[in-house]
Amino acid sequence: MSKARILFIGGTGTISAACVARAAAIGHDVTVLNRGTGRRPLPDGIRVLRADVRDAASVRSAIGDESFDVVCEFLAFTPDHVRADLELFEGRTGQYVFISSASAYDTPPKRLPVTESTPLRNPFWQYSRDKIACEDLLVAAYRKRGVPITIVRPSHTYDELLLPTSGHWTDIARMRAGRPVIVHGDGTSLWTLTHSSDFAVAFTALLANPYAIGETFHITGDHAPTWNQIYGWLADAAGVTDPHLVHVASETMAAFAPDLGPGLLGDKAHSMVFDNAKVKALAPEFRTTITFDEGARRIVEHYDAHPELQVVDDDLDAAFDRMAAHAMALTGGA
Repeated sequence: MSKARILFIGGTGTISAACVARAAAIGHDVTVLNRGTGRRPLPDGIRVLRADVRDAASVRSAIGDESFDVVCEFLAFTPDHVRADLELFEGRTGQYVFISSASAYDTPPKRLPVTESTPLRNPFWQYSRDKIACEDLLVAAYRKRGVPITIVRPSHTYDELLLPTSGHWTDIARMRAGRPVIVHGDGTSLWTLTHSSDFAVAFTALLANPYAIGETFHITGDHAPTWNQIYGWLADAAGVTDPHLVHVASETMAAFAPDLGPGLLGDKAHSMVFDNAKVKALAPEFRTTITFDEGARRIVEHYDAHPELQVVDDDLDAAFDRMAAHAMALTGGA
């Protein structure tokens, strides 16, 4: 592997922080550009540029006339963001890596496992539709002008700071208080969870890799537990032996808590299992090394060590109480 000059736009998020650490550890020359407000620390020796990524003049000033072998874009969410990047980096990088989303795939999926050739369509979630529009713009730039793009679609990637459930820490607090915890659907749909350190192994194998140019890859684990298992492992980690799980239809949850609707109906409500053969062909080291039974233990251990992170969303907590009462009314209190 030759040493590459890599610019990460972002670099302190759930996924990007692990990728920065991995890229530096395997010998790349890593620069991170962000506002300096991230929750995750950067490894020693990482070069940092400070800029507001939404301000093109600020970014231009920060990077000057530099060029990079690879630009990894973790903070572009709309076509306007991508257009700004193309104006700035076209002709100044050998590879532009765009972080899209596996929620862009046909939702609900017509067939499993999902592959990179699965159509892109999500009628439920604007976030996903914006990512699709970004991809369309980049594919057109590759086809018309040969812009060296690579598109990466993560699914649900987490680390010690990110709880994957709808209520996040509110769910753990409710478990520990013996209160009902709301699980969407009947809890038996399959959900792929990927630890960020595993994701980073595959991601960094694509960087400065000529076989990745013009290609699209999803990077997900091969670990797809049910939601009942996910909540059960979190309960075990939280020291709760018999959590009171209450199952509520995703549509009903969305009615009681509209902010949950797009992410549930446009993603979590459906079983999602992926074929990772394409990325594994370029990243033979990539595999699931951290399953969520271990991941849940790490998350709860981290939150218990940092009480300031244990934030209960009062509005969502109240909505969960209303959902639980609704479910009990439907079942006659059973």
